[in-house]
Amino acid sequence: MKEAKIQKLTTTAVIPTRGSIKAAGYDLYCDDEWVEIRPGACAKIHTGLAITPPEGYFGAVAARSGLATKQGLRPANCIGVCDEDYTGEYIVALYNDSSEIQTVARGERIAQLIFLPYEDITFVRVDKLNETQRGAGGFGSTGNK
Repeated sequence: MKEAKIQKLTTTAVIPTRGSIKAAGYDLYCDDEWVEIRPGACAKIHTGLAITPPEGYFGAVAARSGLATKQGLRPANCIGVCDEDYTGEYIVALYNDSSEIQTVARGERIAQLIFLPYEDITFVRVDKLNETQRGAGGFGSTGNK
């Protein structure tokens, strides 16, 4: 089993938990006393945690489906990337897609953290890419409009 190092930066921070034994994501919790997020606005929510993923992994911060569908709250950058060498506090920027003021309070689940492997890639400059059936078609070019 791989290990992630975790540091509690406050006494009230909650260690991430999984909703079930097979859950891919670990719930991140709000460590702010109370945060109000107006419609169409974004707020930075503190977790009170610093985390080092296992070697060769990064932490992907993703939306919790219940929070997104019931309250319209999601990470502002959709998927946050916490690099292996980042040692600061994990802060989740939540965006309010709803038409009502939303609040989050200490101890509430705000996002989920998924550890994913990454590869070191070397870019090789070429004059032309290989021909494919798709070519440069994008933005709906492979499906129905």
